[in-house]
Amino acid sequence: MAKRQKYYVVWRGLQSGIYLSWEECEPLVKGFPNPKYKAFNTEAEATAAYADPDYPLGKQGEEPLESQQESKKPKIEVMKAISEGKEALIDQAVAGGLLLNALAVDAACSGNPGMMEYQGVYVATGQRIFHFGPMFGTNNIGEFLAIVHGLALMKKQGKSLPIYSDSRNAMSWVKQKKCRTKLERNAKTEQLFQLIERAEKWLCENTYDTPILKWEKGLWGETPADFGRK
Repeated sequence: MAKRQKYYVVWRGLQSGIYLSWEECEPLVKGFPNPKYKAFNTEAEATAAYADPDYPLGKQGEEPLESQQESKKPKIEVMKAISEGKEALIDQAVAGGLLLNALAVDAACSGNPGMMEYQGVYVATGQRIFHFGPMFGTNNIGEFLAIVHGLALMKKQGKSLPIYSDSRNAMSWVKQKKCRTKLERNAKTEQLFQLIERAEKWLCENTYDTPILKWEKGLWGETPADFGRK
Protein backbone atom coordinates (compact mmCIF):
# COMPACT_ATOMS: atom_id res chain seq x y z
CA MET A 1 0.00 0.00 0.00
CA ALA A 2 1.31 3.42 -0.91
CA LYS A 3 2.23 5.65 2.00
CA ARG A 4 -0.41 8.31 2.62
CA GLN A 5 0.65 11.86 1.81
CA LYS A 6 1.12 13.99 4.89
CA TYR A 7 1.48 17.74 5.23
CA TYR A 8 3.88 19.09 7.82
CA VAL A 9 3.22 22.51 9.33
CA VAL A 10 6.15 24.33 10.93
CA TRP A 11 5.09 27.31 13.01
CA ARG A 12 8.41 27.74 14.75
CA GLY A 13 11.70 26.41 13.39
CA LEU A 14 14.49 27.50 11.08
CA GLN A 15 11.84 28.24 8.44
CA SER A 16 8.10 28.22 8.96
CA GLY A 17 5.78 26.86 6.30
CA ILE A 18 3.99 23.76 5.03
CA TYR A 19 6.12 20.85 3.85
CA LEU A 20 5.26 17.67 1.99
CA SER A 21 7.61 15.24 3.72
CA TRP A 22 9.21 14.56 7.09
CA GLU A 23 12.57 14.70 5.31
CA GLU A 24 11.91 18.38 4.51
CA CYS A 25 10.47 19.15 7.92
CA GLU A 26 12.94 17.43 10.24
CA PRO A 27 16.05 19.59 9.51
CA LEU A 28 14.00 22.72 10.20
CA VAL A 29 12.93 21.67 13.69
CA LYS A 30 15.52 19.19 14.94
CA GLY A 31 17.72 20.93 17.48
CA PHE A 32 15.76 24.18 17.23
CA PRO A 33 14.81 25.57 20.67
CA ASN A 34 11.16 24.80 21.46
CA PRO A 35 10.04 24.05 17.90
CA LYS A 36 6.36 24.00 17.07
CA TYR A 37 5.24 21.68 14.28
CA LYS A 38 2.71 18.98 13.45
CA ALA A 39 1.71 16.55 10.69
CA PHE A 40 -1.71 16.69 9.02
CA ASN A 41 -3.46 14.26 6.69
CA THR A 42 -4.89 16.84 4.28
CA GLU A 43 -3.63 20.04 2.69
CA ALA A 44 -6.77 21.88 3.81
CA GLU A 45 -6.16 20.98 7.45
CA ALA A 46 -2.52 22.02 7.19
CA THR A 47 -3.35 25.33 5.51
CA ALA A 48 -5.96 26.21 8.12
CA ALA A 49 -3.65 25.27 10.98
CA TYR A 50 -0.72 27.24 9.55
CA ALA A 51 -2.87 30.36 9.38
CA ASP A 52 -3.66 30.04 13.10
CA PRO A 53 -0.63 31.09 15.21
CA ASP A 54 -2.39 29.82 18.34
CA TYR A 55 -3.26 26.39 16.93
CA PRO A 56 -3.46 24.01 19.92
CA LEU A 57 -1.21 20.99 19.68
CA GLY A 58 -2.98 18.05 21.22
CA LYS A 59 -2.59 14.50 19.93
CA GLN A 60 0.36 14.36 17.57
CA GLY A 61 0.95 12.58 14.28
CA GLU A 62 3.11 9.52 13.74
CA GLU A 63 6.39 11.47 13.70
CA PRO A 64 7.88 12.41 17.09
CA LEU A 65 6.34 15.88 17.20
CA GLU A 66 6.83 18.11 20.20
CA SER A 67 3.86 18.94 22.41
CA GLN A 68 3.85 22.61 23.31
CA GLN A 69 2.57 24.10 26.53
CA GLU A 70 2.92 27.74 25.51
CA SER A 71 -0.28 28.82 27.21
CA LYS A 72 1.25 27.82 30.55
CA LYS A 73 4.48 29.76 29.97
CA PRO A 74 4.63 33.29 31.35
CA LYS A 75 4.89 36.04 28.77
CA ILE A 76 8.15 37.95 28.89
CA GLU A 77 7.96 41.49 27.53
CA VAL A 78 11.30 41.26 25.78
CA MET A 79 11.47 44.89 24.62
CA LYS A 80 10.90 46.13 28.17
CA ALA A 81 13.35 43.61 29.62
CA ILE A 82 16.06 44.70 27.17
CA SER A 83 15.46 48.44 27.69
CA GLU A 84 15.53 47.99 31.48
CA GLY A 85 18.51 45.61 31.42
CA LYS A 86 16.66 42.80 33.17
CA GLU A 87 19.15 40.06 32.35
CA ALA A 88 17.32 37.28 34.20
CA LEU A 89 14.19 37.80 32.08
CA ILE A 90 16.25 38.07 28.92
CA ASP A 91 18.03 34.81 29.77
CA GLN A 92 14.65 33.20 30.41
CA ALA A 93 13.41 34.29 26.98
CA VAL A 94 16.57 32.97 25.35
CA ALA A 95 16.11 29.65 27.13
CA GLY A 96 12.59 29.60 25.67
CA GLY A 97 13.89 29.90 22.13
CA LEU A 98 14.47 33.63 21.54
CA LEU A 99 17.49 34.52 19.40
CA LEU A 100 19.00 37.88 20.33
CA ASN A 101 21.45 38.05 17.44
CA ALA A 102 18.63 38.57 14.98
CA LEU A 103 16.70 41.21 13.08
CA ALA A 104 13.03 41.91 13.84
CA VAL A 105 10.82 43.59 11.25
CA ASP A 106 7.35 45.06 11.53
CA ALA A 107 4.99 47.44 9.77
CA ALA A 108 2.37 49.93 10.87
CA CYS A 109 -0.51 51.44 8.97
CA SER A 110 -2.72 54.42 9.85
CA GLY A 111 -5.91 52.90 8.50
CA ASN A 112 -5.85 49.81 6.36
CA PRO A 113 -5.26 50.83 3.66
CA GLY A 114 -3.61 54.00 4.84
CA MET A 115 -0.19 55.53 5.36
CA MET A 116 2.13 52.58 5.86
CA GLU A 117 5.70 52.34 7.09
CA TYR A 118 8.01 49.55 8.15
CA GLN A 119 11.30 49.09 9.96
CA GLY A 120 13.96 46.58 10.94
CA VAL A 121 15.42 46.51 14.46
CA TYR A 122 18.32 44.56 15.96
CA VAL A 123 16.77 42.41 18.69
CA ALA A 124 19.65 42.44 21.18
CA THR A 125 19.85 46.23 21.43
CA GLY A 126 16.65 47.63 19.95
CA GLN A 127 18.71 49.63 17.44
CA ARG A 128 16.85 50.58 14.26
CA ILE A 129 18.68 49.15 11.24
CA PHE A 130 16.39 50.44 8.50
CA HIS A 131 13.14 52.33 8.04
CA PHE A 132 10.88 53.02 5.08
CA GLY A 133 7.81 55.20 4.60
CA PRO A 134 5.26 56.43 5.12
CA MET A 135 3.58 55.50 1.85
CA PHE A 136 -0.05 54.65 1.09
CA GLY A 137 -0.53 50.88 1.38
CA THR A 138 -1.58 48.11 3.75
CA ASN A 139 -0.06 46.52 6.81
CA ASN A 140 0.43 43.14 5.09
CA ILE A 141 2.29 44.76 2.20
CA GLY A 142 4.51 46.57 4.68
CA GLU A 143 5.26 43.32 6.50
CA PHE A 144 6.15 41.64 3.19
CA LEU A 145 8.40 44.47 2.04
CA ALA A 146 10.09 44.60 5.45
CA ILE A 147 11.11 40.93 5.25
CA VAL A 148 12.43 41.29 1.71
CA HIS A 149 14.29 44.47 2.70
CA GLY A 150 15.90 42.54 5.54
CA LEU A 151 16.82 39.62 3.27
CA ALA A 152 18.37 41.92 0.68
CA LEU A 153 20.31 43.79 3.37
CA MET A 154 21.64 40.56 4.88
CA LYS A 155 22.77 39.33 1.48
CA LYS A 156 24.40 42.65 0.61
CA GLN A 157 26.32 42.62 3.89
CA GLY A 158 27.23 38.95 3.61
CA LYS A 159 25.33 38.08 6.78
CA SER A 160 22.56 35.62 7.59
CA LEU A 161 21.04 36.86 10.83
CA PRO A 162 17.62 35.33 11.40
CA ILE A 163 14.73 37.66 10.61
CA TYR A 164 11.74 37.69 12.93
CA SER A 165 8.27 38.66 11.68
CA ASP A 166 4.93 38.42 13.45
CA SER A 167 3.03 38.18 10.15
CA ARG A 168 2.28 34.70 8.83
CA ASN A 169 0.77 36.22 5.69
CA ALA A 170 3.96 38.08 4.87
CA MET A 171 6.13 35.04 5.61
CA SER A 172 3.94 32.95 3.31
CA TRP A 173 4.11 35.57 0.55
CA VAL A 174 7.90 35.67 0.78
CA LYS A 175 8.04 31.90 0.51
CA GLN A 176 5.77 32.04 -2.56
CA LYS A 177 7.82 34.98 -3.95
CA LYS A 178 4.56 36.78 -4.56
CA CYS A 179 2.79 39.59 -2.70
CA ARG A 180 -0.81 38.40 -2.83
CA THR A 181 -2.40 41.68 -1.84
CA LYS A 182 -5.94 42.59 -2.86
CA LEU A 183 -5.13 46.30 -2.83
CA GLU A 184 -6.20 47.99 -6.05
CA ARG A 185 -3.44 49.18 -8.33
CA ASN A 186 -4.18 52.75 -9.38
CA ALA A 187 -2.51 56.14 -9.59
CA LYS A 188 -2.47 56.40 -5.79
CA THR A 189 -0.78 53.02 -5.28
CA GLU A 190 1.37 52.83 -8.43
CA GLN A 191 4.62 53.72 -6.64
CA LEU A 192 3.94 51.08 -4.02
CA PHE A 193 3.25 48.41 -6.64
CA GLN A 194 6.54 49.25 -8.32
CA LEU A 195 8.27 48.52 -4.99
CA ILE A 196 6.33 45.26 -4.71
CA GLU A 197 7.48 44.24 -8.19
CA ARG A 198 11.08 45.02 -7.27
CA ALA A 199 10.76 42.89 -4.13
CA GLU A 200 9.21 39.98 -6.05
CA LYS A 201 11.95 40.27 -8.70
CA TRP A 202 14.61 40.15 -5.99
CA LEU A 203 13.08 37.02 -4.48
CA CYS A 204 12.96 35.32 -7.89
CA GLU A 205 16.53 36.21 -8.79
CA ASN A 206 18.28 35.61 -5.48
CA THR A 207 18.89 32.74 -3.10
CA TYR A 208 19.47 33.21 0.61
CA ASP A 209 20.13 31.16 3.72
CA THR A 210 18.71 33.70 6.16
CA PRO A 211 16.13 31.98 8.41
CA ILE A 212 12.74 33.72 8.57
CA LEU A 213 11.23 33.04 11.99
CA LYS A 214 7.88 33.74 13.60
CA TRP A 215 7.99 36.24 16.45
CA GLU A 216 5.96 34.64 19.23
CA LYS A 217 3.93 37.43 20.82
CA GLY A 218 2.41 34.99 23.27
CA LEU A 219 5.86 34.32 24.72
CA TRP A 220 7.85 37.50 24.13
CA GLY A 221 5.35 40.33 23.87
CA GLU A 222 5.47 42.81 21.02
CA THR A 223 8.30 42.58 18.52
CA PRO A 224 11.20 45.03 19.02
CA ALA A 225 10.25 46.50 15.62
CA ASP A 226 6.71 47.31 16.74
CA PHE A 227 5.74 50.97 16.23
CA GLY A 228 3.76 51.08 19.48
CA ARG A 229 0.48 52.26 17.98
CA LYS A 230 -1.82 49.65 19.48
